[in-house]
Amino acid sequence: MVEYDVVIALIGYIVGAFGGLLVFIELFQVPSYVKYKPKLNRYDVEIKPLEVQQYTWAGRVGALMIAIAFSLEFIAMLM
Repeated sequence: MVEYDVVIALIGYIVGAFGGLLVFIELFQVPSYVKYKPKLNRYDVEIKPLEVQQYTWAGRVGALMIAIAFSLEFIAMLM
C-alpha cells in the first residue's frame, strides 16, 4: 500500500515543478510597453500608466502553484 505522505509529497513536487516552469516562462516575456522597431534596430519604451500590463496570468498561476506546492510539502512533513 502506498503511504499518503509520500503521495502528497510527490504531488507537491509535480505542482511545484509546473509552477516553476510557468514563472520561468514569465521571466522571458517582453513587457507590453516595450516595442521593437526593426527598421531602426532599436527598442522604444512607451509607458501609458493605464495600459501597462507587466505580469501575465502564467506568472500569477505559477506563483500560486509554487505556494500550493510548499503547503503540500509542509503537510506531507507533518504526516
